[in-house]
Amino acid sequence: MSLSAAEDDSGSEIHIPADIDWHMLDKSKFFFLGAALFSGVSCALYPAVVLKTRQQVSSTQISCSKMSLSILRYEGLRGFYRGFGTSLMGTIPARALYMGALEVTKSSVGTATVRLGFSDTTATAIASAAAGLNSAMAAQLVWTPIDVVSQRLMVQGHNNSNSCRNCRNAFSNCRYKNGLDAFRKILYADGPRGLYRGFGISILTYAPSNAVWWTSYSVAHKLIWVGLGCSMGGSGSNPDSKTLVAVQGLSAAMASGVSALITTPLDTIKTRLQVLDGEERPMTVLQTVRNLVKEGGLAACYRGLGPRWASMSMSATTMITTYEFLKRLSTKSQ
Repeated sequence: MSLSAAEDDSGSEIHIPADIDWHMLDKSKFFFLGAALFSGVSCALYPAVVLKTRQQVSSTQISCSKMSLSILRYEGLRGFYRGFGTSLMGTIPARALYMGALEVTKSSVGTATVRLGFSDTTATAIASAAAGLNSAMAAQLVWTPIDVVSQRLMVQGHNNSNSCRNCRNAFSNCRYKNGLDAFRKILYADGPRGLYRGFGISILTYAPSNAVWWTSYSVAHKLIWVGLGCSMGGSGSNPDSKTLVAVQGLSAAMASGVSALITTPLDTIKTRLQVLDGEERPMTVLQTVRNLVKEGGLAACYRGLGPRWASMSMSATTMITTYEFLKRLSTKSQ
C-alpha cells in the first residue's frame, strides 16, 4: 500500500518514495538482516529498560539519576545489562514474528480498506492499527516468558543497594545464576503458568500500545509531510534521505509520547505481576493496583514514565529508521 503524495492548500506536493509491500521483500534477507540490526538496537537501549523496570517495582519514588548512581556504585556497568543475554535470545524469534505479522496484516488490511472506498489516510491509519495489534499479540507468545525471566534478572541486584532497601521483602528470595537457571527455577516452582505470569495484562498493554503507536505514527507522518509541503511551496520536490530519516524519527517520537501516556499504568501493573511475589500466592491485578495506590496514589501507576518514554522514543526512532532501511535492503531485485 503506497503512501500518496501530501498536498498543501496551494497545490504544491512532496513526492515521497512508495512504501515497500510484503510481496516485494526477500524474506530470508529480511529476517536475517532484521535479527542483526535489531539486536544492536536492543543492546543500545537496554539500560533504559532496566531503569524503567526497577522504578516500577520500587515501593517509593526514586529518580533516574539516583537509581543510575546506585546501580553504578553497587553493581557497576554490568548492572545495566542484567538479563540482557536472555532478552536477546527472545528478541530474535519475537521480532521475526512481530515483523512478519506486521507486514502481512498491514498489506492485506490496507488493500481491503482501499477497496472498501476509504481515503488513503484513513486506510493507512486502519491498516497500521490492525497491524500493530496483530503483531503485538503474535510476539507476546514468545516474549512473555522471556520478559518474566529477564525482568527477574534485572531486579536481582535491586535489593542490594541503599536506595532500595525498603523494598527487599517484595522480591522473591530465590537467586538466579543466569537466564537458564531462572527459567528452570520458575518452571519448577510455578509450572508453565509461572512463565506466562502477566500474559493477559501483557496483551492488554502491548496490543493497544502498538495499535496506538502505529496509528499515531501514520497520522503524524502524514501531518508532518503536509506541513513540509506547505512550507516548501511552489512546484513538487523530492526529499533527500536526511529529510526522510528526520520525518520518520520525529513521527516515531511523537507516537511514542502518545502511546507511553496511555499505556504506562498497564505496563507498571504488568511488570509488578511478573516480578513481585506475594507471600502465599501470586498477586492479582486488583491487589497490584491497590498496592500501587496505597504507596503513592495514582501517580504511582506512572512510575518509570520518564525512562519508558525515553526508551520508547529512542527505540521507536531507531526502530522505524532501521526498519525502513531494512526493507529497502531486503527488496527483491526488480
